[in-house]
Formats: sequence, structure tokens, C-alpha cells
Amino acid sequence: MPRVKVARKSTFIDMTAMCDVAFLLLTFFILTAKPRVEDPAKADVPPSSKEQAIPDDNVAMITIGQGNKVFYSVTGTDVRTEALKAMGEKYKVTFTPEEQARFAVTEVFGVPMSQLKQFLNMTAEDKKTYQPPGIPVDTTANNELSNWVYTSRQADKALHDKALDIAIKGDRREQYPAIKMVIDNLQRQKINKFSLITALRQAPKK
Repeated sequence: MPRVKVARKSTFIDMTAMCDVAFLLLTFFILTAKPRVEDPAKADVPPSSKEQAIPDDNVAMITIGQGNKVFYSVTGTDVRTEALKAMGEKYKVTFTPEEQARFAVTEVFGVPMSQLKQFLNMTAEDKKTYQPPGIPVDTTANNELSNWVYTSRQADKALHDKALDIAIKGDRREQYPAIKMVIDNLQRQKINKFSLITALRQAPKK
């Protein structure tokens, strides 16, 4: 009896569902990714053999560079907005809703209060060539850095009921007195626990 031959058919796999999943994942990662913010100070941090990650939120960063200039940033658009309002009341500066919205998305800045409105109204092209003077941090009455840290801590406590983490990022070529002045400002607010940003190096072999 002759053997029955079964006709061969090509295998077909519908990839529509797989493509949909791939594009959904790609869209999710694009929308949730945080853009990298250009550091205005470009601090060359000193190395360290210990590794401890800085949290992504609920943290204030003080950067020292470009000839002892001080820059400040704090996470959270709501915290930035409330801190700006408090600083405006303290220094008798009125910010428009548009200026408040611009400051809320400003990751890092380094200008005194007297120049902050001008800085917020600059175009993106103007900011590329702008050389910020830094935030005043002396120990006299004009200590704006201390007030920024204080208002940020108060805003974070009121909005999220959390203690704001403080981190210091200093160029290793900067003078020690500039770093010490920032630390003294924190200690006056009884902030004795803060992080120092360093670059990771290999621990020495024993």
C-alpha cells in the first residue's frame, strides 16, 4: 500500500502582539527616564574607595567649583516652588507664576537673589554663554545659601514629612576654606550628617 504524503506547510507566527509589547516598553522607558542635567560647575571630585549611592529624590546638592562658586539644587518641583516663595518673602522679591514655573523645572542654579529674576527670564541660548556668579555663602548677613537650605528643608518637611538629605560636591582643586564655609553653614542649622560626592577608585590591597 503506498505511503500517504503529507503536504508541508510553512510555519507562520504572528508578531503583531510582540511588536506592540516592544513599543509599549520603549515608550514607558522614554517617558520615565530622567534627562541628564548639565553640571554648571563641572567639579572634578576627589576619589574614594567607599561606595554609597546618593538617593534620586528628597536630596539637596551643594556644588562648589569654578573658583569657589557655589551652586544649589534640590529635588522635587513642589519643594523648589515653595522654597522660592519663602525666599521671595524673605528678600522682598515677587515672582510671577511663569517665573515660579520656570524655577520649578530648574535643576541647578548659582545666582544671588538680586539676579534670580533675570536668570529665570533668560532664553536657553543665553544660559549657554552665561557665567553665573554663584550663591552668596559668607558668614555675614548676606548668607543666601543657608537660607536656601533652610527653606528647602521646611518645604520638604511640610510637603512630604521627610528630612531632606544634604550632599556636597566639591572640585578637588578648590581651596579648603570654601568647602569648610559650606560645612559651617550646615552645622549652624545643626546638620551634622551629610554626604560628600566622590569618584570611586579601587581599594588598596592589604
